[in-house]
Amino acid sequence: PKYPDEKTRQPPKTCRKSLKISPNLSKLPEFNTIVAPVFGNQIIRAKRKAAQAKEPRRQAKFMETRSEIEIGMKYGAMDRRRFVKIMAGTGMATFVGMGSARAFSSPAKGKIVVVGGGGISTAAKLLRWLEKPDITIIDPSDMHYYQPGFTLIGGGVYGADDVYKKQADCIPDGAKWIKDSVAEIDPSKNKISTLKSGTVPYDFLVLAPGIQINWDGVEGISRETLGEGDAHCIYDHQGAVRTWQGMQKFAKNGGKGLFFDTYTKHKCGGAPKKICMLAEHLSRKLGTREKLDFNYCTASRELYDVPFFTKRLLEIYKERNIPVSTRTKLKGIDTSTKTAYFQTEVPSKTDPSKTEILEKKEGYDFIHFLPPMTAPDFVKKSGLSIETGKRVAEGWAAVDKHTLVHPKYSNIIVLGDASALPTSKTSAAVRKQYPIAARNLISIMEGKAPEEKYDGYAACPIVTDYGHVLMCEFDYAKEPEISFPLSLFDMSKESRIAWFLKVYALKPMYFYGMLNGLV
Repeated sequence: PKYPDEKTRQPPKTCRKSLKISPNLSKLPEFNTIVAPVFGNQIIRAKRKAAQAKEPRRQAKFMETRSEIEIGMKYGAMDRRRFVKIMAGTGMATFVGMGSARAFSSPAKGKIVVVGGGGISTAAKLLRWLEKPDITIIDPSDMHYYQPGFTLIGGGVYGADDVYKKQADCIPDGAKWIKDSVAEIDPSKNKISTLKSGTVPYDFLVLAPGIQINWDGVEGISRETLGEGDAHCIYDHQGAVRTWQGMQKFAKNGGKGLFFDTYTKHKCGGAPKKICMLAEHLSRKLGTREKLDFNYCTASRELYDVPFFTKRLLEIYKERNIPVSTRTKLKGIDTSTKTAYFQTEVPSKTDPSKTEILEKKEGYDFIHFLPPMTAPDFVKKSGLSIETGKRVAEGWAAVDKHTLVHPKYSNIIVLGDASALPTSKTSAAVRKQYPIAARNLISIMEGKAPEEKYDGYAACPIVTDYGHVLMCEFDYAKEPEISFPLSLFDMSKESRIAWFLKVYALKPMYFYGMLNGLV
């Protein structure tokens, strides 16, 4: 039919009831001024119906993308152009930041040592940008784990073998690998002491050793005894496997579930929340929810510290009847009696302006906990840690939050979980950090001032149930920084497309994109 008259904005009477609205109607230039006022509700319904019809195809597309990337890498047919083309096919090229750091070539020279597997992406990028690179990676690991996948193992979405590759297969071509642990760094003499390989000199250092999980920080349980007494932690690969076993038992039999985070800075701050919500949803899927009692305890003053997303998280916990206790620290677990011992900070009864600590204990049928975390010991004793602030005891490596350069030693670049960067410790944060780290290091090697700036971007895909994710993206100011094409949607709420991204796209993007310096 013809467009409505611009004055009356009414379509011909003969077509008002019979007109079928296409979801593509919004692409017409006349949509906002003429079409929308008349057919707005019909268009909304049509779009919703079309989106529902596309959902199985969208899921199949993500799975097809993952398979294509894996096959391409397996047979050596994957390069940057092909990877970009594949990701663009799913609309995710801009989300993963392709092209965010300018490609170039530099004749700069110097011996670069990368400490930690967290620096593999930086090494790969430097190998692409330096004409004559001299790069050594020091890391003791046999396997390289995609740690964001541990939550999905704990929730039964991934299998145990879905989240790792041999470290030897992850080391980029052209880099030398010293399979050893660092004992100490002497930044004043530009040398590294290893446990077995002697001293390694360097001209420039990339410090990315990851985080140290202090399993002895919770009395009564260790990494080796995870799962005993139904006490679980997904921050370990085998621990995640046992978590899924324990969670199924808990959801089937019922009882009281306690979920704790920890009082130190820790990697993937959303993970404790994710496993709690997955366990709750699992019980609803099994029809046993009325038999379970959930309690979430955080050492922080609030459930989440990014206001744009906190509101919806609080709503979810309230809707699902999961009470949240703040300023609560787990001290120990008696796995033989299934008792948790913890402290809660509350206002003082005698002086409300002050607080007091209450010692508590509570029985449980299932408990998920986090041990305290710090920078590795060798970082703390090498004189590279921060010297002021409330996190001094945790030993995070000092760093300029924009240039990623150590404030005292300008030939040292710091990034990742071991850094004192005031943002969340996530894989997505590293994805934004490492191209900036590589570019600024080359500038330093060339005798120039580092110019690339990191804005604190981090992302935490908080899994709210089996099928939805609250994709939290933000910067240093805790303001939302939503990536395209997700910025086209209302990301203040959980979404299905973010679930597909989390489950099907991010893992191959990490292994075949980030670790190869492609994104």
